[in-house]
Amino acid sequence: MRRAVVTSAATAAGVVLLLSLKPHEAAGPTPVIGSGPGSGSAAGSGPAAGSAAGSGSDVSQPSAGTGASPAPSAPAAASGATRTVSGNTVNTRYGPVQVQVTLTGSRITAVDVVKYPNSERRDREINGSALPVLNQEAISAQSARIDVVSGATYTSDGYVRSLQSALDRAKG
Repeated sequence: MRRAVVTSAATAAGVVLLLSLKPHEAAGPTPVIGSGPGSGSAAGSGPAAGSAAGSGSDVSQPSAGTGASPAPSAPAAASGATRTVSGNTVNTRYGPVQVQVTLTGSRITAVDVVKYPNSERRDREINGSALPVLNQEAISAQSARIDVVSGATYTSDGYVRSLQSALDRAKG
């Protein structure tokens, strides 16, 4: 009888330990979520690098060639030249969010989300559907005055704040 109790307790403890294990994250880069051709893939900005150093969570980040663009000069904005401006990285409850805006003159032609929370399966699920909606809303509105996506309130707030900072930089 005593052996059965010990065996049952050990089995229950083993099952609890197995259920508490988290699966390993899939190795490999997370794509930039863009609004241009190939939306939902690398969208011309290159794949993102691994995790943010010291942040404790995985976030999508731009590759080496997609750093912050300097604020454009007044002649570039007036001539209708195409330029890319990065917004500030905004820390949200679930991780940092950063957007990169492509402008032709003063018109928003594309928005790429280069950093966003993606450490948990649920983060990837929410942001995979919410960020393309936010990108299209920003292009349609031609400003940062867009509605938040239900279920992605924190990410939407970070997106809007980063987008506004990019548009402010673009104005000079």
